[in-house]
Amino acid sequence: MTDTVSLVSLATATPEHIIFQNQAAEASARLFADRYEDFHHLARVFDSAGINKRHAARPLAWFDETHGWQDRMQAYGEVAGGLFVEAASAALRRADLGACHVDCIVTVSSTGFTTPSLDAQLARRMGFRADIERVPVFGLGCAAGVSGFAIAARLARSRPGAVVLFVSIELCTLAFRLDELTRPNIIATALFGDGAAACVLRAGEGGLAQVESTGEHLFPDTLDIMGWKIDDGGFGVVLAQSLPPFAERELAPAVAAILGRNGLRPADIDRFICHPGGMKVLAAMESALSLTPGTLDHERAVLAEYGNMSSPTVLFVLERAIRAGLPDRAAMVAMGPGFSASCVTLRRAA
Repeated sequence: MTDTVSLVSLATATPEHIIFQNQAAEASARLFADRYEDFHHLARVFDSAGINKRHAARPLAWFDETHGWQDRMQAYGEVAGGLFVEAASAALRRADLGACHVDCIVTVSSTGFTTPSLDAQLARRMGFRADIERVPVFGLGCAAGVSGFAIAARLARSRPGAVVLFVSIELCTLAFRLDELTRPNIIATALFGDGAAACVLRAGEGGLAQVESTGEHLFPDTLDIMGWKIDDGGFGVVLAQSLPPFAERELAPAVAAILGRNGLRPADIDRFICHPGGMKVLAAMESALSLTPGTLDHERAVLAEYGNMSSPTVLFVLERAIRAGLPDRAAMVAMGPGFSASCVTLRRAA
């Protein structure tokens, strides 16, 4: 059995609707300013978030109306399905493979769900075989771009010759709530966007990069930092103000422990590829990882162009890093609900 797993290809996709940050700010002021007394103080986040635009599953006017579970999940099934096909098909084309070659699919998403899962609903449309193995994963949030990638890599390593397709899809904007007069909801309105990414992984040499190691760290007693609260209206965002200082304080030892279990040190990493949760989180990550301020330039560029799309965002960053030329060793890092940190190290393909 080979220990080498290749990232063979990577592709990204976004919904057609675009919301510019000034439009989001104007809409939020119209919808919240007269009902939430602290809105004008919080509205500064639209300028400080470092976001120019983001893509959305629905046009801006959709968010002026109240929506329940049925509307939200109908939109999720429709748009997420289309993004799945677009991203997965592009990744397979770039790998010179067809859907019939895929042996296993790992699909991560925490912003909606369908039963049967998306991979089953799209099997005929994609052309997957009847004996395909499906692994749908819910609840990993922003960390899932890295942790789901790690799951796919471990499956590929354990099945030499198998083609593993990893798909990450998030429609964060569908969680927008008119009835949530809270700081986290306003922050989310300024920060989150929608998108998808897909990767093809396979045991063996070649490809864009080699997957070297994977690992996770679950922080105790941190359930209130990030997640969803779920009620009759849909998802309600949980986002603690303590996240940036928590990341600055706790990320470095967690990443060092993950790397250490794989015989590595932080000093062995030539480039960290981080999930851009927000400008303050990026600054905290640079501080925690002893990086020069501004080092995470691909991350800031993705945040500016797409917003925080939750799990696929780090794969958009990886795509840019690959285009720019990966160093000898890179580490993808993301944090998410749990509260948790995930890390995958990549070696430049020979």
